[in-house]
Amino acid sequence: MPERLHPHLRALLADDWARVDPEMPRLLDLLLARSAGEDWHKAGTFRDHLLGVLRTLTLWDQPREVRLLGLFHSVYSNEYVDLKLFDGAGNRAELAEALGTEAERLIHTFCIMPRSLFTQRLLDEEDLPEEGMALERDGAPPVLLSARDVAVFAIATMADVAEQWHSWQDEIFAGFPFQRPRPTRENWAASLWPGPLKPTATALSMLSRLGRVLSDLPEEWGLPTPPVFARCTAVLDPAEEMAACALYWQAVTRGLPMGGMGPTHRALEACIAQNPYVGEPRLMLAQLALIAGDWDMAAGQARAGLDLLQDWGVAWDKRIAWSGWVAWARILLQSAEARRWPETLTGLNGLGLVAAPS
Repeated sequence: MPERLHPHLRALLADDWARVDPEMPRLLDLLLARSAGEDWHKAGTFRDHLLGVLRTLTLWDQPREVRLLGLFHSVYSNEYVDLKLFDGAGNRAELAEALGTEAERLIHTFCIMPRSLFTQRLLDEEDLPEEGMALERDGAPPVLLSARDVAVFAIATMADVAEQWHSWQDEIFAGFPFQRPRPTRENWAASLWPGPLKPTATALSMLSRLGRVLSDLPEEWGLPTPPVFARCTAVLDPAEEMAACALYWQAVTRGLPMGGMGPTHRALEACIAQNPYVGEPRLMLAQLALIAGDWDMAAGQARAGLDLLQDWGVAWDKRIAWSGWVAWARILLQSAEARRWPETLTGLNGLGLVAAPS
């Protein structure tokens, strides 16, 4: 069975944004001229983060104004970060002229609205609020959102959080979106960036609850439901998310008995049973199957892992970039279908992927 590749996947892997949107090189130049490539941001630079969010929204087939929201989503600064690349209080016309009035409106609203309150309110909803939302602000008029705005900002929030969140943010933003200030000196160990770079053990269950309001969007809005969490129809239990993370970390850090593959195999199977919505544990299991010569199992797990990586557009295990995980998934799938795997450790060093011309 051939790979199931998103139409934009190869362009994204090549950073060929012009193939996705012919105007994108000009817009990227506009963004990078404001030092987005120099600003720190969680798992890399602000540029890395913005392009990661854009990549996810592209793989989610979102309309252009939503993709542009992702690319410029914090450039006026917001409640969480001080990254004022453009003047949201004065010259908004610059971005409006470059991006269009609707995209700029979404960006400005996303920056000025109280995002923690928005996320808290949305977590209480079982369905999309038909009347929209009114978000109160101290010393300023409330921000009024239409129902479609709520859906757009839920989609953007899911992409935004998924791109950046790993174990360091689990600790410094513990309880998000109900986080409370904690003194840095007393919590010095949690503050040391980047921490162990474990996958998040808390964020995905929260995102699955945000996503449930997106499972049945009106067709006339032109907002496809994100493919994650079974197209936003499943909710991940927080305890199961935490258990899956612990099982995965035991497997990848070789914290299990090394006398045979059995314990690691079982840990990964249990991890997938607890959290079937991320691809990296499936790729680990595919490797074990390749070593054992179980070609069919290896192909199935590699293909499922690749599909999930495309669904997210970002890595869950952020020790390796998303593009690296995608390349590895394709190697595993290619090897399983060819029914061969290196018999020596040095042979692993020579693995590569030569894709057929498109």
